[in-house]
Amino acid sequence: MPRAQALALFKQYNKDPFHLQHALTVEGVMKWYAADLGYGDELEFWGNVGLLHDIDFEMYPGEHCLKAPELLRSGGADEALIHAVCSHGYGLTVDIKPEHEMEKVLYAADELTGLIWAAAIIRPSKSVKDMEVKSVRKKYRTLNFAAGCSRDVIERGAAMLGWELDKLIEKTILAMRSCEDDVTGACNPEK
Repeated sequence: MPRAQALALFKQYNKDPFHLQHALTVEGVMKWYAADLGYGDELEFWGNVGLLHDIDFEMYPGEHCLKAPELLRSGGADEALIHAVCSHGYGLTVDIKPEHEMEKVLYAADELTGLIWAAAIIRPSKSVKDMEVKSVRKKYRTLNFAAGCSRDVIERGAAMLGWELDKLIEKTILAMRSCEDDVTGACNPEK
């Protein structure tokens, strides 16, 4: 699926600027991880999975990852993309286990991007560009900070990848730095 088609499909079911920002962030993070982990030839696919991972969340929050296959199929997505998108709901709403390294990255990084972004916007810079692992770890331990970001999911994702939590945080910060300007520009075109 071409990226333009994936973006149009996402926007068909998502109007909230926050959801668009999150989708674009996870898209950029997934592309960074694809390149970093040696999957450069799958960059667009990894990006589209990140872009579309919450396609059903805004309109169908109670059916998250359950409604996604129908919406994705209606937009022309193939079964590999559908499996990858739905696998990030493993153990929460679906029994579709992350199998491919890309699916494990999505599972681990999705929630973490929310927590890192929440930590970034309260910094004077309002950016991840000067964010460090220790700053994220401090916020991570404060359970009522970004309480909607499941620490259990983040930790299970790190374990699926065979990584220490600090490695996942460090890589995800780097991934978010790589796409911050593009996401900000797409979400705030007047800036």
